[in-house]
Amino acid sequence: MSLGPAGASLNPDEAENFEDMEKQFAVKAVQHMATYWAILEKMKGSQLRLTKMDDEIYEHFKKDFPEFDPTETIDENLMKSKEGKERWRNFMMAYEKKIDDYNFGTMLRANPKYEYGEKETIFAMRMQFYAIEIARNRQGLNDWIYEQAHA
Repeated sequence: MSLGPAGASLNPDEAENFEDMEKQFAVKAVQHMATYWAILEKMKGSQLRLTKMDDEIYEHFKKDFPEFDPTETIDENLMKSKEGKERWRNFMMAYEKKIDDYNFGTMLRANPKYEYGEKETIFAMRMQFYAIEIARNRQGLNDWIYEQAHA
């Protein structure tokens, strides 16, 4: 669905539909977040595959973002800066025809040491989520969630 050309006015009769779409997005994002957390409680992240392309995504991510440290808190300002957006857009476009909902919005923990929470969660695109969480899982950074659930 298109909002029309830049600067076009929004038809107020259709505004409710956008509000409904926003609510549907929020529900889907929260469901995705809760499902991922439940999976991490049942299986160590280091044993989890998020997609059929995890290996390719991981290698591509390391090549395009060699400075990224999955143990550290994500700098959201850097990620969403003009340069950051361009780098991520280029990365994500490689998966346009390969990963369903590659550009769908989702929730991402800013730091792997913490649960999802208001201050610990950022809005990200699905491919950002996959790239970062695959890197975290490969390093065993999410295994504590399983261990905590089974303590």
